[in-house]
Amino acid sequence: MPIAASSAKADILVAGAGAAGLSAALALAHAGFSVVCAGPVDRRANGRTVALFEASLRFYRALGVWQHFRGKTAPIAKITVIDATGARFPAPTLSFAAAEIGLSEFGENVENDVLVDGLAGIAAGTPNLTLHEGLIGNINFDDDAVRATLADGQEITAALLAAADGRNSLARSKAFIGTRSWTYPQTAYTALLSHKKSHLNISTEFHTRSGPCTLVPLRPLPGKPNRSSLVWLMSREAAERRRGLSSAKMAREIEEEVNSLLGPMAIDGPCGFFPMVGMSASRLACRRIALLGEAAHIFPPLAAQGLNLSLRDAAALAEIVEDARVLGEDIGSAQTMKAYEEARRADVFIRTNGIDFLNRSLLFNNIPAGLIRGATVAAFSMIGPLRRALMREGVLPHGTLPRLMQEPPLPQAFPAAAAAERGARA
Repeated sequence: MPIAASSAKADILVAGAGAAGLSAALALAHAGFSVVCAGPVDRRANGRTVALFEASLRFYRALGVWQHFRGKTAPIAKITVIDATGARFPAPTLSFAAAEIGLSEFGENVENDVLVDGLAGIAAGTPNLTLHEGLIGNINFDDDAVRATLADGQEITAALLAAADGRNSLARSKAFIGTRSWTYPQTAYTALLSHKKSHLNISTEFHTRSGPCTLVPLRPLPGKPNRSSLVWLMSREAAERRRGLSSAKMAREIEEEVNSLLGPMAIDGPCGFFPMVGMSASRLACRRIALLGEAAHIFPPLAAQGLNLSLRDAAALAEIVEDARVLGEDIGSAQTMKAYEEARRADVFIRTNGIDFLNRSLLFNNIPAGLIRGATVAAFSMIGPLRRALMREGVLPHGTLPRLMQEPPLPQAFPAAAAAERGARA
């Protein structure tokens, strides 16, 4: 829906129209807020996919959008982790089945461009949501509102800015929220593959000395019944060498790296190399602004936690501001934003630091690190309650999930009751 005038008002402005920003905009619009979502929509295929776990699927189902992706995803029923570090004391192979925790699947894998394009189409047709596919040129924060100027000169005034505009977030910078950044001696190679053997809905992760090399099931296409996505973390030197390889030679190196698990392979579409970095914002919110997605946290693509964490950001923000509205509070106030910060701090801290530790542990080539890693994996393999707890933490994190991620869906009257309870405790 185009903005008709040179200026407009909305309850909430969402900066960024990637998967995280579009998802947040849809969740906020679903809660009854008037929303403007501004940012370029990147629909280009780049060889990247998103594994959406159970909590994220519940989120999309609650918003009524998941039905639009039927036939475009592949289920992940099992996850296998193989120690390919060459350690003197290798860790045992670890296999997880969704059925062990009462699920038919851990989640679904979908191409990133398919997800973003689908969400953008849904957003464009949502009555109280305006999608503006242009950059934000400037942002100013006042006590009572945030005012943004779009690149084409249009002005938006809102009570709250949800910043989902990525690692170089303009919104975060304008709010003077600092960050801590770091790099890894790795580059991630992403690609879509077709192969001879079936993946059997199993995601397989090879842990190597340069990082994980992961195959995740993809939906079949005509003439290509067996497909997977690849995320392969390698040294920068190896990445530079492989940039010059032909698709056929690269496919052969991939097949060798995964021990011909799925037979002969072919690269099936665009692929890319991405330097590995990490980033953590010093705070997740302050008056008039809430950070989510890669504006708040960045870590390597291990265990498919990135977008799943970002969607929990979006679901939590929608819940917090909905409760504030029920209580008659200012949705962009320092008090409301403090509630969002408190709701998300632990989850973001655990995922960011946990993934950082896991990635770095693979790079340590010494006996003590190998023994610790092997003993840990052995414990998860042999101790049933421990392995089931690990699986649940990966797909349905412990603690209270946002309402949009709870199952079965709670009654519509629940937000008012929850808000009243929160108000009584304040």
